[in-house]
Amino acid sequence: MTDCAPIKKWAAAVALLGCFGYFLLAGANAPTERSFLMLGLAMVAILLDRRPFSMRLVAWAAAAVLLVAPHSVLGPSFQMSFAAVVALIAAYELVREPFSRWRRNAGLVRKATLYLFGVGLSTLVAGLATAPFALYHFDRLSTYSLAANLVAVPITGLWIMPWAVAAFALMPFGLEWMALHPMGWGIDWMLAIGRAVAGWPGAAITLPAMPVAGLALVTVAGLWLCLWQTRWRLIGIPALALGLFSTVLVPRPDVLVSEDAAYLAVRAADGGLWVSSPRSNFTVDTWLRRDGREGAGRWPASGTATADGRLRCDGTGCIYRAEGATVALVREEEALAEDCRAADVVVASVAVFVRCNARVVVDRLDVWRAGAHAVWIKDGEIRVVTVAETRGARPWVLPRD
Repeated sequence: MTDCAPIKKWAAAVALLGCFGYFLLAGANAPTERSFLMLGLAMVAILLDRRPFSMRLVAWAAAAVLLVAPHSVLGPSFQMSFAAVVALIAAYELVREPFSRWRRNAGLVRKATLYLFGVGLSTLVAGLATAPFALYHFDRLSTYSLAANLVAVPITGLWIMPWAVAAFALMPFGLEWMALHPMGWGIDWMLAIGRAVAGWPGAAITLPAMPVAGLALVTVAGLWLCLWQTRWRLIGIPALALGLFSTVLVPRPDVLVSEDAAYLAVRAADGGLWVSSPRSNFTVDTWLRRDGREGAGRWPASGTATADGRLRCDGTGCIYRAEGATVALVREEEALAEDCRAADVVVASVAVFVRCNARVVVDRLDVWRAGAHAVWIKDGEIRVVTVAETRGARPWVLPRD
């Protein structure tokens, strides 16, 4: 009796070549490098009769990516891709034995059910793993990704990808169009699913920005939860919850000044924002997104005040009162003399050359030197943070004095 041919190893060798081709075709960014390194190592593991999926693979791939591009660790691409893979491998190690038992001697219906369950579980695990990083970098969460993937993933795996392979096989004969057309139908179906799900109410939720400390706590807690194999891992759950909850613990600034002093925003009594310009632009959109809000209130017209009475405007500027402090928001130079005598904080869209008795002065020259400003007011105490302070004194940061 002759031994069976090592078909699995032959397939792994061919797949390794395919991985390298995909790597060259897609470009060497962090997710592509991670995919190539992990799949390549998995195929090598199969060739050597070793287990193809383990945390060692992730560690080797992360080390290789950081060796080539260490700066990528700060980007959402690296963080989200590796977070998803670590969580998926941890979940795979947890459910591998039950899934093996359920698939043993399973019929067609049970196999199809297990396939859909696996798709749903993978989507849920990857979505939960990447959600904190999406919240930190983009301030938004997708709520219906599970429903979308339950339809889109089978279409991709059972329709689009087989036709893609067929298209490559037909290219030498100039017949790839025979496969590309049905492949395009599948892509159209997938895009239609995306548009439909995106149109559902609450498809994306905007939340306040997560602080760096919160993201660090979530990362450590997530790794603790995924790497431990004993009940010790459960300690990571409360730490993970605390990191996520940090978004509501961070005090939001009461006054925001753009880097050219053209746009200003102040905090309303109900926690919302009143913005000096109602027009949508990058600065205002970023403020609202980082604050977890979809829209802002308009500043009152000359001679009127907002409903909460905090902000009152006239032709030369506005007066904002909150937490026992008065902030003068100056648009014209002739208002500076009076506002500098009466206000605790003066924020001017023009340069301030007159003597000013205010405790804090932020003018056009200050934002030119230090970038955008944020002002916190609490029980009469005033704190100011600038972009230059958060950016630090680094060699690539040019002085603006």
